[in-house]
Amino acid sequence: MPDISQSQTNISVGLHDLERGLLSSLTTLPCCVFFCINVIMLFTLRSKSVFRETCRYILLYNLILADTLQMAVSQILYMMSICRITLPYPVCGILVMFANLTNEISPLTLVLMSLERYVAVCYPLRHATIITIRNTEVAIIMIWIFCSLNILIRVLLLLEFPFEELQSLQMKRYVCNTFLMFLTPVSHEYDKAYSCFLFVSAFVGVTCSYIGVMLAARLASTDKASARKARNTLLLHLVQLGFSLSSTVNNALLLVISKAVSNRVSVLIQNVLYVLLFILPRCLSALIYGLRDQTIRPILVYNLCCQLKRLAVTAKAKIYP
Repeated sequence: MPDISQSQTNISVGLHDLERGLLSSLTTLPCCVFFCINVIMLFTLRSKSVFRETCRYILLYNLILADTLQMAVSQILYMMSICRITLPYPVCGILVMFANLTNEISPLTLVLMSLERYVAVCYPLRHATIITIRNTEVAIIMIWIFCSLNILIRVLLLLEFPFEELQSLQMKRYVCNTFLMFLTPVSHEYDKAYSCFLFVSAFVGVTCSYIGVMLAARLASTDKASARKARNTLLLHLVQLGFSLSSTVNNALLLVISKAVSNRVSVLIQNVLYVLLFILPRCLSALIYGLRDQTIRPILVYNLCCQLKRLAVTAKAKIYP
């Protein structure tokens, strides 16, 4: 599956040290801000028993955790590309496989969150017996196992490549991404088939849940306010899934752009797309749910303010020791 590291292709070609430093700063700054927001959101979701014992918050924690890990790995790969650090193929493979793993967790978790809302609206009397903490934890574990099996299959496909014929396992390029792991045609075809299956399944799951909630909202026995809120939540899930899908067209966009503009402009656009298509969507879950949810919002705002105040005090102490 294409992942966020792919936007780094040729990112350091034709750039001077000053330009690379400027680009890395402009890209790293929003990444650090979004990463801090996600970490504070993760802390918030573990700070109160109401979050630890409510199924939808457990699913939200899993979603943000996967997004945060994906963001961290992507930035590591990006900085390695900017700093022109070459890696051995095994190290690059481990980083790419981990990035793929976390990238696949998000759409499947969105499906679970959509199904949870569907059951809450359409089967409110059975919601407490179907959506239990134990069932939620089992579903999350199954998602991680399923995605891990996909990674294992990718590794087995890589073993077909004759590595012993290489003079060295050290990569010759500065960029470490999924494409470098397509060492055999079978790996490439498997990646396309799996990506298509994953996102089509996720889209069908979220869409069917949305349609079910819409139909339930027309029934007189359904809580209209609850159905409307669930419908809006499912729409947000579709938007989040759309952002995940948008990252898969990144390479096609870069290919068209590289043919139409100069190398410098192309690299600048790559950085902009990297932030908009890969980094920003990884923070949307924390922002959307942190601001919409009446239970999370006051605690999240309090934690954010505390962190900002702590940073301000630390900075002032360094300036005026």
